[in-house]
Amino acid sequence: MWHHKPVINEGLLQSLPNVKIVANSGVGVDHLDLKLLSSYGVKVSNTPFAVSTATADFGMALMLASSRRLVEVCQMAASPNTEYFPADWLGVEVSGATLGIVGMGTIGYKVAERAKAFEMKILYHNRNQRNKEEESAVGAIYCKKIDDLLQQADFVLLSVSLTPQTHKLIGKRELELMKPTATLINISRGLVVDQDALVEALQNKVIKAAALDVTHPEPLPRDHALLKMKNVIITPHIASATKKTRRLMMENMTESIEAGLRGLPIPNEVL
Repeated sequence: MWHHKPVINEGLLQSLPNVKIVANSGVGVDHLDLKLLSSYGVKVSNTPFAVSTATADFGMALMLASSRRLVEVCQMAASPNTEYFPADWLGVEVSGATLGIVGMGTIGYKVAERAKAFEMKILYHNRNQRNKEEESAVGAIYCKKIDDLLQQADFVLLSVSLTPQTHKLIGKRELELMKPTATLINISRGLVVDQDALVEALQNKVIKAAALDVTHPEPLPRDHALLKMKNVIITPHIASATKKTRRLMMENMTESIEAGLRGLPIPNEVL
C-alpha cells in the first residue's frame, strides 16, 4: 500500500482469496481494518524505523521555520512590492526554549535528540515512561499528565499514532491550556487535532502559531481558514519524503512481502 491505496476492504479481500500480506508504507495503519484482515488470515506490516530519521528532521524544520517566520520572510524578500526590509521583523528563538513532545516513540525520541543540540528543555508525555537512561541521554522530563506539558511548553510537537484514544487529542480545552506564545507542530495525523478548535485558537490568539505537515482532509479545501493565516505553515504530508527514506521504505516493504509469502517471521509485523 502506498498513500492508502488500494483501499483494503472486504470486497477486495473476497476477490483476492490468496492474499497473505498487506505491506503498508509508513508507520500509521489507522486506515486499515486490522480485525477484518486478521479474519481473512492476512498479515500486516509497516515501516516504522525507515521513516523515523527523516520525520524527526522535518519536525525540527517545521519548528525552526515557524519560529523564525521563514515562509513570511521568503515572501517578503521575493515580493515585487518590497522596497525595504523592516528592522523590527522578529521571530522567536528555539534555542533554550521548552519543547513538549506528545508521543515519545521512535520519532519523538529522535526529535528529542535533535532538540538537545538546541539546548532545549524537553518535556514529554507518553503512554509509558522511558527508562532513566533514555531520559538522561536527551535530558527529557516525563509528564504523566498531558496538561502539565501543555502549560509549560513553548513548542508542542505531536508524534502519536492515530487511535480512538488520540482522535482529537488536542481540542479546545488543550489549546486553552497552552501558552499564548506557544506553537503547535503536528507530524502525526490530522485527526489528532480538532481543526475547528485550532482555527478558533489561532484567530483569537489563544496560541501564537501552528506548523502542520498533516491535516484532515488532505489536501484541505482551497477556501479553508488555515490556508489563509500568516501564522500557519502547512506542508503536504512530506515528513518522510527524502530519496533515501523512500527507498528504505520500499526495501522494508519488499522484505516483509517476501517473508510473508514464504511463511517466515515478518519484519515490522503489525499485531
